[in-house]
Amino acid sequence: MHVPAVLGTGRAHAKAILLGEHAVVYGAPAVAVPVSSLTTTATLRPAISSLISCALYEGPSSAAPSRLAPVHAAWRAAAAHVGLGTEGLELAVESALPIARGMGSSAAIAAAIVRAVADAAGAVLDVSAEHELIQEAERAAHVTPSGIDARTVVAETPIRFERGTLQPLPVATPFALVIADTGRPGATAAAIASVRSLREREPAATDSAIARLGDLADGCVTDLATGDHAELGLRLRAAHELLVGLGVSSPELDTLVQAAHAAGSPGAKLTGGGQGGCIIALAPSVAEAGPLARELEEAGAAQVWTTIIGGTA
Repeated sequence: MHVPAVLGTGRAHAKAILLGEHAVVYGAPAVAVPVSSLTTTATLRPAISSLISCALYEGPSSAAPSRLAPVHAAWRAAAAHVGLGTEGLELAVESALPIARGMGSSAAIAAAIVRAVADAAGAVLDVSAEHELIQEAERAAHVTPSGIDARTVVAETPIRFERGTLQPLPVATPFALVIADTGRPGATAAAIASVRSLREREPAATDSAIARLGDLADGCVTDLATGDHAELGLRLRAAHELLVGLGVSSPELDTLVQAAHAAGSPGAKLTGGGQGGCIIALAPSVAEAGPLARELEEAGAAQVWTTIIGGTA
């Protein structure tokens, strides 16, 4: 069987927000971590027309469903930037990232596409150009994305993100995060709208919670730099309670958070937009990540993943 030659390939990975989701929407800092064990690959090959092949659709790009608008946006924007057309090419996307789980699926796919197009054109994109092209697709997916996903899916280390600016963060000693999926899609847009509505009704209390979430994110920068995992766990616990108060958790998320704590996690919380999606649980140690993951599966997690931050994923 003849396999068409590969013209370009690009890769990106998942992300998890450690601390600061929802607060980052209002300009407060957030800390996010790369999840390098979950990857997305985009490949460009010669074809008789413009084709898209992915888990959701396979066929002419012109007939692709509207939910693939971010894929179209990334491909078109990157192709225009490097002077490469889309006709006579097949864009194939393979992704291990779960969709609508707060792990940056749309940003990772966009980043992989942008990198595949640049590779096919023999172009080298600087960091700012690559970011803006990823953001083109993110705007198609989320309208007004903060930019934290686009930054983290191509980051090699944890980052502190605030108002579009990022700072790579040092990690003194490796730590393990177990990511557990409720099995229910997250509802980022609805959750953001819900917080906005709450802020209109109760501005003082909501702004206080947002500020506190930002403070927790800043505090964890020191925890990572010093290797203080116990303090980091306490911050995760406090953040989850604040997010519950903002109305963006769910019974499924709370159940997994409680199960993580019962299994010995120093701290666990929802990650991403909430109202579904995933939690992250800090393992007591790298060696104890496996048992923690099994406990979360027994507690009802639909899927679990483990990633090591500051070490080999």
